[in-house]
Amino acid sequence: MDGRSTDGIEGWHAHVYFDADSRDAARTMHEGIGAVFPEAEIGRFHEKPVGPHPMWSFQIAFGPDDFGRIVPWLGLNRGGLDVFVHPKTDNDRADHSDHVMFLGRSHTLDLSIFD
Repeated sequence: MDGRSTDGIEGWHAHVYFDADSRDAARTMHEGIGAVFPEAEIGRFHEKPVGPHPMWSFQIAFGPDDFGRIVPWLGLNRGGLDVFVHPKTDNDRADHSDHVMFLGRSHTLDLSIFD
C-alpha cells in the first residue's frame, strides 16, 4: 500500500483533557510524567479551554522516536482521562483533524482557529 511518508513528522503532541472533577488526577499526572519521560516537554496546566481544545488540558510534546514508548504508556496509565494525540507537521489543521487519535473518549475541536 502506498501512503504518505512519515518523514514530515517533526514530533508529537499529547493533550491530556480534564475538568473540575478530574483536575486532581490530571495534576498528579502533570507533576509526575516528567520523571517517567524526562525527554518529553510538559506544558502548562490550563484550567480553561485553550486553542482548539474544548476541555481544560496540558500538553506533552515529544519526538518521533519516543512515540512508541509514551503513547502506549498513556494508554495504560491515563487514569480515566481522555488524551488527544496528533503529529506535528507543517499542516496544523490536518494535524488537529485528519491525523488524530484519542485515548479514551473523542472530543470535537474548534478548528476555526486554523482558518
